[in-house]
Amino acid sequence: MNSEAFGKLPPSKLFFRSAVPAVIASVFGALYSVVDGIFVGRYLGESALAAINLVMPVIMIVEALSNMIATGSSVNMSILLGQNKHEEASGVFSFSVKFILGFSLAVSLLGLFFAKPFVMLIAPGAAGEAIEYSVEYLRVFSLFGPLIPIYFATDNYLRVCGKGRFSMMIGILTQVLNVILDFVLIVVLHKGVWAAAAASCISIALGSVITLAVFRGKKMDVYYTRGNIPAHRFFRIAANGSSEFFSNIAVSIMSVIMNLFLLKYGGTAAVAAFSIVMYVDSIVGMLNFGICDSLQPAISYCYGAGLMDRTKAIFRRVLAASFATSVFAFGFMLLAGPSVAALFIKEGDTELMNMSLTAIRIFAFSYLAGWIDMCFSSFFTALDRPARSLVLSLFGSLFFPVMFLYILTAFWQLNGVWLMSCAAATASAVLALILASTMRVGRTRGLSGLE
Repeated sequence: MNSEAFGKLPPSKLFFRSAVPAVIASVFGALYSVVDGIFVGRYLGESALAAINLVMPVIMIVEALSNMIATGSSVNMSILLGQNKHEEASGVFSFSVKFILGFSLAVSLLGLFFAKPFVMLIAPGAAGEAIEYSVEYLRVFSLFGPLIPIYFATDNYLRVCGKGRFSMMIGILTQVLNVILDFVLIVVLHKGVWAAAAASCISIALGSVITLAVFRGKKMDVYYTRGNIPAHRFFRIAANGSSEFFSNIAVSIMSVIMNLFLLKYGGTAAVAAFSIVMYVDSIVGMLNFGICDSLQPAISYCYGAGLMDRTKAIFRRVLAASFATSVFAFGFMLLAGPSVAALFIKEGDTELMNMSLTAIRIFAFSYLAGWIDMCFSSFFTALDRPARSLVLSLFGSLFFPVMFLYILTAFWQLNGVWLMSCAAATASAVLALILASTMRVGRTRGLSGLE
C-alpha cells in the first residue's frame, strides 16, 4: 500500500489496514521500556528501577524538539501528497531528516558532559545510588546521539508513505533484539543499569539505519532531495508540531513534579511503584496511541485532497476503536495489572507490591475518559489546527494534572497522587469536546487549512 490508497480504500478497510500494524508496532514498542523494567526491577532492584523513572523526563525533553519536527512535517507531507505534490513533500522530508540528525547530535554532546547536573536538578532528595544509576543510563543514551530520535521520525514517515506493515516489521525486529541484549547483558553477564540503556539504544540504532536506507532512490512516495524549504513552511511545520513538542515538555515537567510529590509522600518506593504503573500503562495505553497515530496520515491526506466526508468517516472509526480499547484497558489494569506488576518486583518486597497494587487499581479509572483528548488532539493536528491541539495538550498534560495534584494530595497524600490521573483525564475530555464542538471543518486552503 502507498499513500494513494488513503484516498481510495473503503474507510473501514483502510482503518484496519493502517491501524492493525500500527497497534502491533506500538505495543511492541512499549516493550523497550517494559523489558528494561522487568530485567532492572527483578535483577538490579528498587533503586535501579526508580533511577530509570527519574531520568526519563530528561530523555523526553531532549527528544521533544525532534518529535515536533517529525510530527509537523508528517502532517505537511501527507497534505502535500494528497494534493499530488510529491517533489514538495520530498523536500519537507529531506529537510526534516537533516534537521533532526543535526539537532540530536548537538544535544547528545551536552548530555555526555552534563548528565549528572541534569539528574541532580530534577531529583533532589533521591538516594545517592539512584542518582548514580540515573547518570549511567542517561550517558549511554547520549552516546547514541541522533540515532535515537530519528528512528521514531522515520517510523512516522514510513506510515505517511502507506508502509505501516513494513514499519511494524522493523519495530518487531528491533524489539526482539532488545530482549535478547537485555537477557545477555543483565542476566548472563550481570552488568548494571547502563546495560539496559545499551540494549535499547543498540536496537533502536539498528532500526534507524534500516529505515534511513529505505528512502534512498525514488522507490517511496517521498525521497531524499537537495536544498532546503522556505522559511514559512518551516514555521508551519513547527507550529503544527508544537502541540507534540509542548505536550512532551509538559509530560516531562509533570514527571519531575510527580517524582517530587512521590518522594515527599512515599520515598523511593513510591517512585518505583509509579514507574511500575507506567510500565503497565505503556502496554495498554499504546493501543489507543497506535490507533490515533496510524490514521493521522490518512486523515491529513484526505483533508489535503478535499475529501471531507471521507475524513470524518475515518475519524469516526478512530473514536469507536479507541473507546473499545479503553474499556479493554480498564479491565486489563484491574484484572491483570497485579500479575504484570509482580514481574517488576523482587520476591518478598511486600511494601512495594502493596503500594503498586493500590496505584494500579486507582489509575485504571483514568482510561474511561483518557481516550477522548488523545483522539481529538491527534485529529486537530491532522487537520493542521495547531492552536486547538496545543491548548488541549497543555491542559491535558500539565495544567489539569498539576492543579489536581495539589488539590487531591492536600486531602489524601499519596493516594491523591494516584487519583490525580482520573480527575485530569475527565477534565481534559470535557475540554476536548468543547474545542471540537466549536470547530468548523472545511476544504483545505493550501497548507494552512485555517478556519
